[in-house]
Amino acid sequence: MLLEVPSQLQAILNDLDAAGLRAILVGGAVRDALLGFPPKDFDIEVYGLPYDRLTGFLSSYGRVDLVGKSFGVVKLGAWDFSIPRRESKTGPHHRDFHTTFEESITPREAASRRDFTINAIGYDPVRDEVLDFFGGQEDLKNRILRATSIAFREDPLRVLRGMQFACRFGLTVDAATAELSRSIAGEYRTLAVERVADEFMKWAAKSDHPGRIASYLKATGWEVHFPEIAALAGVPQDPGWHPEGDVRTHTMLVLDAAARIANREKLEGDERALLLFSALCHDFAKPATTELREREGRMRWTSWGHEAAGGPMARAFLERIGIKAAIVNQVVALVENHLASSSIGRDPTPRAIRRLAIRLAPANILQLLRLVEADHSGRPPLPPGLPEAAIRIREMAIAQSVEEKPQAPLIQGRHVLPYFDNLPGKHIGEVVNAAVEAQADGEFSTQEEALAWLERFMVLRQSAPSEKQ
Repeated sequence: MLLEVPSQLQAILNDLDAAGLRAILVGGAVRDALLGFPPKDFDIEVYGLPYDRLTGFLSSYGRVDLVGKSFGVVKLGAWDFSIPRRESKTGPHHRDFHTTFEESITPREAASRRDFTINAIGYDPVRDEVLDFFGGQEDLKNRILRATSIAFREDPLRVLRGMQFACRFGLTVDAATAELSRSIAGEYRTLAVERVADEFMKWAAKSDHPGRIASYLKATGWEVHFPEIAALAGVPQDPGWHPEGDVRTHTMLVLDAAARIANREKLEGDERALLLFSALCHDFAKPATTELREREGRMRWTSWGHEAAGGPMARAFLERIGIKAAIVNQVVALVENHLASSSIGRDPTPRAIRRLAIRLAPANILQLLRLVEADHSGRPPLPPGLPEAAIRIREMAIAQSVEEKPQAPLIQGRHVLPYFDNLPGKHIGEVVNAAVEAQADGEFSTQEEALAWLERFMVLRQSAPSEKQ
């Protein structure tokens, strides 16, 4: 057997076959099984009956969900059953298709409408038969990403699907598919930003070879839509610090290192995506800040200020492709502080580490250190790993209990209000902020010390001359 299916699903497939109906597993489950990965989702196409009859047949096995009726899909628990369909493009947008469902559609014809040959492979678990009409198994073996047919051009989202497939499975897009992609590059604007975000999130959350993104976008002509990535090519770096080459080469190596770190740390979902997006964006500002300057008695390529300049660029890029704010805000903080191990790591002090934790929020020091390790590892043949300065930051952060979040503020608004006759206003926030700064500087570390500091601070504040005097 190519893959094991749940016993209840196998019983349903056997009953469908006994009723003279062909049921075939399609899509990712078959592809993943051929790659040696355990299948996660089971999608089944059923031939030779209309939607209503399929719904009635499946109802005897449990509660069915008809939310996918317009796509010919019936959900039964975690499984999607569908009837094959024909589609014809009717307009310029991603959803502008006319769909028909016909009992006469064959498995080959149904497979031909799928995007790539690796996704057009079917499997009949009743007969233990692989249905591969377009050479998908050979393409998987050779790690080639190939469009199933010229109908690929009808849906520009397929180019971005190809991006995440190439990076997830280590595939190279074939020349004809790259040309088809170039021919529809102008249709990127027709895609809903939510769909663009979906594909980039899959890239970030699932890729084992994320560094292929730049070569894929260049080959398909779609790098024009992501100029921040395209601009990295050819930007020089000091060869003593970056023997690997230009900024694009470095960034792609950092991405692959980030994926290895994510796998090692068992990061999933948004946490994995955070590391990958941070790795992608961390040097976005180098093209604008790189100059040949005299340093230490010789001319060297430097990128002074690219940390601070990179934060807004990362935000603009991620918001444009629809990434949710919770991830964007953390990425920006990490990008703007990704050189912290160089600036404070040689001799970190408790004060510096506490302030770093505050600057990083809503991200944290442990997340930053993953990015630092990936950045440091993207410079072969120099050795990979977490640099000594970053290790010192980690140790100090743990000692200060700020590795995952800043210290909780000991002075809050409720402590300040009585000094202003319980009248709210911006003055409350001003005092609280001053207390946060003082706490970060180590002026107090217990609640008792904090309240004593507040008493002294308010005496000085109230005795200070008014600006109006």
